[in-house]
Amino acid sequence: MQQRVAIVGVGYIPLRPVSPEVSFREMIFEAATKAYTDAGIEPGDADTFVSLSEDYLEGTAISDEYVPDQLGAVLKPTHTIAGDGITALAAAVLQLETGEFNIAVVEGRSKASNILYPAHIEAFALDPVYTRPLGFHPSFVAGLEMRAFLEATGTTLRQPALVVTKNRVNALRNPLAAYPANVSVEDVLESRLLAEPLKEGEVAQRADGSIVLVLATEEAASRLQGDPVFIRGIGWAQHTPNLEEREWHRAVYAEQAGAMAYEMAGIRVPSEEIDLAEVDDTFAYKELQHLEALGLAPPGEAGTLLEAGAFYAQGQLPVNVSGGNLGCGHTYDLSGPAQRPGTGATTAGHRRRAPGQKGDDGSGPVVAWHPDGQRSGCHTQQPLRSRAANTRPAASHIPFIPAFLPGTHPLPQLWSEPDMVPFLDTLAEKWRKGVPCRP
Repeated sequence: MQQRVAIVGVGYIPLRPVSPEVSFREMIFEAATKAYTDAGIEPGDADTFVSLSEDYLEGTAISDEYVPDQLGAVLKPTHTIAGDGITALAAAVLQLETGEFNIAVVEGRSKASNILYPAHIEAFALDPVYTRPLGFHPSFVAGLEMRAFLEATGTTLRQPALVVTKNRVNALRNPLAAYPANVSVEDVLESRLLAEPLKEGEVAQRADGSIVLVLATEEAASRLQGDPVFIRGIGWAQHTPNLEEREWHRAVYAEQAGAMAYEMAGIRVPSEEIDLAEVDDTFAYKELQHLEALGLAPPGEAGTLLEAGAFYAQGQLPVNVSGGNLGCGHTYDLSGPAQRPGTGATTAGHRRRAPGQKGDDGSGPVVAWHPDGQRSGCHTQQPLRSRAANTRPAASHIPFIPAFLPGTHPLPQLWSEPDMVPFLDTLAEKWRKGVPCRP
């Protein structure tokens, strides 16, 4: 009989906007040390390791080769996932379910502050023939998707702004969050326009940090300390990366990944069986879109339910009590796992339902998103104890703004606005002098 798999240890360092004082190796070592202590194991007790690593973000080829030393994983199997954190979690679960391993370790980190031009990296998620050469900036696509979502669902401009205020206030209760703040709806709506109707205040800011999770089979977990958090269901899906083929108002990837996880977990009516949710809110409107994709809100009603208080910490379905990406910070591939410790920190000792009521096992789904090809992962877990269950759906399409100069090729990459002005000035000067400008 296939054994259940549980999270038995969590180690992390607080998220912050920049971390010049430590290397990514030092970050991993600290998080791993805490995770092993939390689980009551030594590094040698782990049978297999999964590294959440993307060369494009790390700036180093085969970046996972720099991982084993600080994890205590030398001469042990190390499996690399270049995708969202839930996919890495799934890889560890599948290995344990083979029966060949008893304890697995999942490692993830973000040194997002080291990325000088994030838009250059995000460009690789675009079709290299038809879209990438246009030089679009990410904010443009997010603006298009947000507009499509608002029009299709009747969501108002105020409702995504409410997501920002809720999540950043929630982050005030999370000691791990990088961007806690008391902000008003007016503050958000008056922030700089990035790509109509998307405002600067509705986009999660980048953060650095590291998370290490220890997973074990049910038999192995029974011998370890602490309360295990069992993973009841897991699923992942990939939607098209092509802009011209997307259903702009829907998060199809989250719908499919959520359906897989729910089926495995035996969840039939998510809105009645889920206790809390951590959903990807890299762009504020995505929280609402993902709640609807997961069946936690009827189509077109997530914004209305938010205004009624349903998704606040003491509401019917608390959403992003950790602060989400907006409050904690966007950590790219790490964003899914990053909210798990934060949720535990903000819900420890708090049970929303009386014993015997629906969801008494404290179930919650987790959905993560990766920009490369609209990939998404979802899993459900229990129980809601000191390491409370959480749910995160995915941020979606990455946005872009075209910029062209007379007589030149389109810009070859994505550019943030502060970088684009001097770059365009340089290109214009070359153009005036007759110097070829190649993509």
